[in-house]
Amino acid sequence: MKNIIFSGAPPETGNMGVSALNNSVLTSILDKLECEAMILDYGKGVRPQAKQDESKMQLTFCGAKNSRRFYSSESFMNIAFTAPYGGLFNKVAKKLLTADVMLDISGGDSFTDLYGKRRFQSIIYPKQIALQNKIPLILLPQTYGPFTDGKVREKAKDIIRRSSFVWARDRDSYNDMEELLKSDFDKQKHFSGLDVAFLLDYYPPKINLPTKIDSWINKKEEKVIGLNVSGLIYNNSEQSKRQYGLKADYRIVMQFFLEKMLKESDVKIVLIPHVLVEESNFESDLSASKNLLSLIEKKYLYRVEILPTSFNQCELKWIISKLDWFCGTRMHSTIAALSTGVTTSAIAYSLKTKRVFETCGMGREVIDPRELDTGDVVDGLWECWERRREVGSELLNQLPRVLDAARSQAVIISQQILSV
Repeated sequence: MKNIIFSGAPPETGNMGVSALNNSVLTSILDKLECEAMILDYGKGVRPQAKQDESKMQLTFCGAKNSRRFYSSESFMNIAFTAPYGGLFNKVAKKLLTADVMLDISGGDSFTDLYGKRRFQSIIYPKQIALQNKIPLILLPQTYGPFTDGKVREKAKDIIRRSSFVWARDRDSYNDMEELLKSDFDKQKHFSGLDVAFLLDYYPPKINLPTKIDSWINKKEEKVIGLNVSGLIYNNSEQSKRQYGLKADYRIVMQFFLEKMLKESDVKIVLIPHVLVEESNFESDLSASKNLLSLIEKKYLYRVEILPTSFNQCELKWIISKLDWFCGTRMHSTIAALSTGVTTSAIAYSLKTKRVFETCGMGREVIDPRELDTGDVVDGLWECWERRREVGSELLNQLPRVLDAARSQAVIISQQILSV
C-alpha cells in the first residue's frame, strides 16, 4: 500500500474551487489506488476516517498550517523542525514521515507571490518539508507564477527543479515553467496538462433547491443564466483595482451588466456564490451577491435569485450544468460550467482564467478588466451573451477532447505515483 500526502487543497475551506480540486484528485486519481491518502487540512492532529467499502483508499486527515504557534503539532514550523529527528513528540510529523510520496496542488493558482509573501510561504512549506525529508514530490496541474520578487522566484525554481514530476494546467503555464527552469527543464518529468476539476463529479442536490430556482431550471421555455460575483474583487473594489491592476470598476461592471440583462432580455438570473465563507469575510461571494441585488430596481427582483450556500462542490456543478449560459469570476465556477457543456464567459483578474479557457478553445470568452475600462467590459460580456449559440456549438465539439485528455492525465499521474 502506498502512503500518500496530498497538500494544497484542504477540504471544507468554504472555497468551492479548492473543494473541487480536493474531490477531483481523490476520485479521479487516488481512489483507484490501494493507498492511504493523508490529507493536509486545518484541523487538529491525526484523524483516520472509516474506509469506504467500495474504495481501495484509506483517508487520514492531518492538521498542518502556517501557524505562529511553534509549539503546536499542526504548525509547519514545528513539523519542519521535528521531522529530521523522526518526528520526536509530534504525531503529525511522525505520520507524514511514513509517506512514500507527496502530491501538491497549491490551490491550483497559489504558487505565486501575487497574494502576498505570507500566503506564498504557506504554499511552499509542505513542499519544502517533503523535499527536506527525501519524500518524492509530485506537483499536480497548477499555475507557476507570476513571481514579482527575485528571492521568491528562486525558491519556486528550486522546488520545481527538485520535484520528481511537475504538471502545468495549461500550455502557457508549461511555457512559464520551461522559462523559469531553463537548462533544468526536462520533458521526461515536466508535463503540460489541464485543471483536474474538469473531472469533478456532479449530481443532484440532496436538499431541495429554492422553489423559484427549481421551477426555472425545470421549465424548458425559460432562459436561465448564472452569474458568479467574486467577493475577493467586489467587496473591496478599490484595493482590488490596485492589487490586480484593474482599469474597470468591477462593482459597476456587475451592476451595469446585470441591469442590462434584465432590461434588454427576458432571462431569469441566478447569482451563484462559489466561495462560501462568513459574510463578514472580505472574500464572501454571498455578501457580494446580496449587495449587488440591493442595487437592482425593485420591479426586476422577481427575475433574480441568490442560490443558498447549502450545496457542496458537486451539487453546485450539477446546478450550473442546468443553466443556459454562465458568467463567472471565480475560475472554478467557470470550469464547472465548461466541463458540463454550458456556454461560459468569464471576467478575469489574472492570466490564469484565459489560459484555462484556451484549453477548451474558448479564450475569446474571457473579458479582462485589467485591459478594458468599465463600459468596454460590460459591452464585451453582452457580446458574449449574444454569440452564445455559436460558442456553445464550438464548446460541445471541443469538450470530448478535453475530457479525454483529463482522463488520460489522471492515468499517467497514477502511474507516476506508483513509480516513485
